[in-house]
Amino acid sequence: MIRPISKNALLLALVAMICVGLLSVLQQLTAPRIAEQRLASKMAILQDVLPAAAEQQLLDDCIAVIAPEWLGRASTQSIFRWREQGEVAAYVVETTAPDGYSGAIELMVAIAPDGTVLAARTLQHQETPGLGDKIELRKSDWMLSFNDQPVIESTLSRWAVRKDGGQFDQFTGATITPRAVVQAIKKAALYIQQHPELATQPTNCEAMQ
Repeated sequence: MIRPISKNALLLALVAMICVGLLSVLQQLTAPRIAEQRLASKMAILQDVLPAAAEQQLLDDCIAVIAPEWLGRASTQSIFRWREQGEVAAYVVETTAPDGYSGAIELMVAIAPDGTVLAARTLQHQETPGLGDKIELRKSDWMLSFNDQPVIESTLSRWAVRKDGGQFDQFTGATITPRAVVQAIKKAALYIQQHPELATQPTNCEAMQ
């Protein structure tokens, strides 16, 4: 005869198995919807940072790169190319600030071939509400301070928060977040500027089509 403690253990194990099964089914059912929402959000930001560009043209002219020393992540990131009269006029780069206060900050940055930052937006973050979340455009216009800012030899020292001698404001009580974002955007611009071969690489972002 099975002792009561053994019956309880079996019952708990059975309940745990059922819960795991339900969670697995729920994840499978919701995963496509979540992915769809993330893609829609990304496309909206894509249009926001480069409004002159046609969305489908950007999607059709996309390259996948791995450049952790420049773009902050060891996995694949997308670079969308906007062409005028056959020449690349701007890139829209997915980049990551790996050293945010609460973890990685995902960004999307429009950059001219000469390294000028045209616009930047936050894709995803886990920064502290009321402090670090000022990197969201709906919370603050701070991200607009990157509009049309050149990243060239004479301006490199200015690409820092004011506390570090740069031109960009830090947030009251939260310097780590803006510092991480400024450096990530600067590195993305330098990557574009110093890698002209990106203009001629074949498209390979099938997953984004």
